Order: sequence, then structure tokens, then C-alpha cells
Amino acid sequence: MPAISISKFRRTVWDYYRDNRRQMPWREDHSPYSVVVSEVMLQQTQVSRVREKYPSFMRAFPDFQALATASTVDLLAVWQGMGYNRRALNLHKLARQIIKDHNGQLPQDPQQLLQLPGVGPGTAGSIAAFAFNQPVVFIETNIRRVIIHHFFHDHTDVPDADLLPIIERSLDRTNPREWYYALMDYGAHLAKTVPNPNRRSKHYTVQSKFEGSDRQIRGTIVRLLLEFPVLTAQDVVNRFPGEPPERITSILEQLTKEGFLQQR
Repeated sequence: MPAISISKFRRTVWDYYRDNRRQMPWREDHSPYSVVVSEVMLQQTQVSRVREKYPSFMRAFPDFQALATASTVDLLAVWQGMGYNRRALNLHKLARQIIKDHNGQLPQDPQQLLQLPGVGPGTAGSIAAFAFNQPVVFIETNIRRVIIHHFFHDHTDVPDADLLPIIERSLDRTNPREWYYALMDYGAHLAKTVPNPNRRSKHYTVQSKFEGSDRQIRGTIVRLLLEFPVLTAQDVVNRFPGEPPERITSILEQLTKEGFLQQR
């Protein structure tokens, strides 16, 4: 399939979006806090799960101040079901940094956003676009899928560096927020209708198996300690009779270093 022109590409994306816009609660609220919470939640997590958890999280912690002053226990209790608990701690640290260093106001400059915990280039760009409607250039899974599908159909091992100039050229600079919504919705549509173009990305990786992984054990330990706030290390080891004790104690040490647990 030959690459299409930028103008035709834009029409294709807008035409799809006009009739198929996805309704999401964080798209109705463009406040910086709402955008930050949703963008961190959407890292490595399906939209359907975020749709489920986002409303309860926002009720529990409605603004940066409420999140900054929340206890880790309360935060992780509300976060349960999202996975990748480290994101919750990063969000907690981010809120505290916003209160301490920015008088409770989220910076608009993507370079300043990059200094916040858990915020990489993609998340910084999406926050700038969705919270402040800035015409920044960024890439994420659905955007990558769309660009590779339309402009690199016969290529493999495609680096993001080759995609970014096309994203910049096609960007709607008068309404970047809505354009990126359209691009992502179209990318989600392609995920269901064509063989995954992202497999031809240089950055494509297959997620490691969850069952029996350290990630699964970490999540189980966090849930266990939310239910029983005080346990000995041996108590925790005993909950995993099929695992070598040194594996469980190593994970406990890592969780303690990361701030999930306190050792007394």
C-alpha cells in the first residue's frame, strides 16, 4: 500500500472520529489534575479498566492537595485493580511536588513536566496537549499504530524517530487536543481491524508472562498487607509455600526500598 498524502490522512482520521468518538470521563474534564490522573492510569493499562477505576479515584482524591496529603495505605487501597502499583506512588510523589514546588499549579511547559515523577516524554506531551491544548509532538501506542499503518506499510523495524516528523506535519495546530483524541480513537479502531502495525516498530516488545512473575507476587504482597497491615517477613514468606523464601524476601526488600512498605 503506497503512503497517502498528509491532507488525505487527516481527512481519513477526522472522518472516522466524527462518527466514532469514544466517550471517556476524562475527556469531559480538561482540568490539569484530571488529565494527569488519567494519563498516568492509562500507562500500560487498557482503557476499559481505567474507565472503571477513574471515577472512584477522583472521588477519593479530587485534587492535587487531596492526593498529596493521602496516606500510602489509602492510595493503594483505591488503586487496587489497576496493576503496576508503582504508578500510584509516582502519582503520589507528583502531587506532593506540585504542591511544594509549583504552588499547586501544574506546569504547562513539557520540559518542566518531564521533571515530575513517573512522567516520560509521551506522558509529558499528552498532558500538555490534553490539559493545555498545546500543539506538542508526542507518540504513544495508538499513534504509532496509525502512522506505521498509513506511512510505513512495507517497512519493518521502524524507529519512532521516523514517525515523529509525520506526526508533526499532520498535527492540527489549532485544535491539537481534539486531533490527538481522533488519532488515538482511530488507532484503537485499527487494533481491532488490521494485523498489528506496531509489530513492525523497532520498539515493539512482547509483554512478559504475568502468571508466576515477580510482578504478580508484588501485587499479591501489596494486597496482603493492605488487608493485614502488620506482618513479619516470615508471615509473608509462608503465604508463598511454592516459592523459594529468598525470592519473596528479595521482593519484600525491593518493595521497602520503593516506599510501598515500612520495615520496623
